[in-house]
Amino acid sequence: MPHITLVRHGQANTEARDEISYDRLSDLGHQQARWLGAHMDSTGDRFQRVYCGTLTRHIETATSMGAEKHAEIIQDPRLNEFTYFTLSQLMEEQHGLAVPAEREGFVEHLPAVLGAWERGEIEGAPESYIDFETRVRDAMADIAKGEGRALVVTSGGLIGMVLRQTLSLDVGGWSKMCLAIMNTSVHRWQMVLDQPLLVQFNGVPHLEMPERHNAQTHL
Repeated sequence: MPHITLVRHGQANTEARDEISYDRLSDLGHQQARWLGAHMDSTGDRFQRVYCGTLTRHIETATSMGAEKHAEIIQDPRLNEFTYFTLSQLMEEQHGLAVPAEREGFVEHLPAVLGAWERGEIEGAPESYIDFETRVRDAMADIAKGEGRALVVTSGGLIGMVLRQTLSLDVGGWSKMCLAIMNTSVHRWQMVLDQPLLVQFNGVPHLEMPERHNAQTHL
C-alpha cells in the first residue's frame, strides 16, 4: 500500500517580506529538522524514496534531517510553494489589502488572497491558481505510483493544497489548514484503491518535550 509522508520545512527567515529573503532556514529551523530526523531514526521510520522542492528551505530541511540516509533526494520544482509574498504585494497594489504585521491578521488576509487568486482577480500573478493546483495534483499522483514509502519535504501552502484536494475543502478550509501547519510538522497519507486517505495531520512528536515547546512555530 503506497504511503506518503509530507513534512513542512523548518522555520525560515521570519523577518522577510519577499520570496528570496524568506527562502533560508533560521538556526531554529535547522534544529527543528535535526530533531525530526533523529526522531525518525529512533522510531525506525524508514523511507525508500525521498523528494523535496527546489527551494533552499526545502533542501536545507531535508539535509538537516539527514534524509539522504534513506534514499537519494530527488528535487522536483512541482513541490515548490506558491509565491505568497508576491501575491500579497499585488493584492495590496491592486485591491488595497494591506499585509498584516502580526500572525493573527493572516486569519482574514490569507483566505482573501487565496480567494482572489483562485478567481483570477490578481493581475500579473507569477503562476495561476489552476497551474498550481494542477502541478500539485500531478506531483502527488506520480509519487503515489512509486513503490515503497515516500518522504516529501515541501511547504505549508502545498501541504494545504494536498489537504484541500483530499478533503474537498473550500478556500476558507484550505486557509485554516495552511495557518495551522507547523514548521517540520508531519502529515501522512495512505493510498487505498487509488484514493488518498489522510491518516495523520500536523504531527510534531519531536517537539513535544517541555523543553522544546518554544520550538513549535508556525512562522
